[in-house]
Amino acid sequence: MALCACARSGTSVLIKRALNQKTCAELPFEAYLDTAQALGCVGVEPRNDLGRPFFDGIAPDAAQAMAQERGLRFLGLSEVYGFNVWDDTRAADIAALADAAEASGAETISLIACVDDRQVTPLVDVLRELVPMFRGRSVMPLIEPIGFATSSIPRKAELARAIEAVDVDMFGIVHDTFQHCIAGDVDLFPELTKMVHISGISDPDVALDDEQDKHRVWVDAGDRCGNLEQISRFLEAGYAGAFSFECTAEGRFGSDGIDKARRSFEFIEGRLGLG
Repeated sequence: MALCACARSGTSVLIKRALNQKTCAELPFEAYLDTAQALGCVGVEPRNDLGRPFFDGIAPDAAQAMAQERGLRFLGLSEVYGFNVWDDTRAADIAALADAAEASGAETISLIACVDDRQVTPLVDVLRELVPMFRGRSVMPLIEPIGFATSSIPRKAELARAIEAVDVDMFGIVHDTFQHCIAGDVDLFPELTKMVHISGISDPDVALDDEQDKHRVWVDAGDRCGNLEQISRFLEAGYAGAFSFECTAEGRFGSDGIDKARRSFEFIEGRLGLG
């Protein structure tokens, strides 16, 4: 694997670290921020699907202040699932998420492709519905393809074409290294990517498929998802955004979670010749 350009040039630089709240869902919100600060993260991604409200019910402006005190940005709020099952309810959910993002100073929101058997609306038509909803807002909608066999958007090429056909400056893509791997995708579209989620599968005896979505762990030397190659390709292409751990395995954090996360970040940076 070729090293990224910054490594070859000898530049001392780390990846922009970030932490998705799903990775340490058991932590109270303030402890989550403290963890991200301790890991040297540039920002965090709070979520609304952890069985409790955003920021554990803390007012959005107060939550923003807590993050800023720790040198953190709200890189994005997650999520609306099945955004492309378009109806009035979905539109209201997306508007509410955008309102929450603006109230807290979050930069983006995440819209997740439908993976169940509901009828989806053509992607270009959905994006055209979203344009007037986000025109003039300070928050950008990011769309995440899901690599499952049942996914309505398993690969990024279709999404990139739709974005370019509608408004290339209004939308972005979330790239997930696990989803990219199980989809068998090859295209990255770094110019459209605003967030990269990283996680690994190191068990040598399991199939790399959607069944492993709940077993995503820290990236280490046994990783089978191609994280190092994908990250290197993004850096080579000039991607300047964050790489955010979104791990989902049971017990993924625990009492030694900070040490595990730090070792994984350092493993990635060391193997890529960064730091």
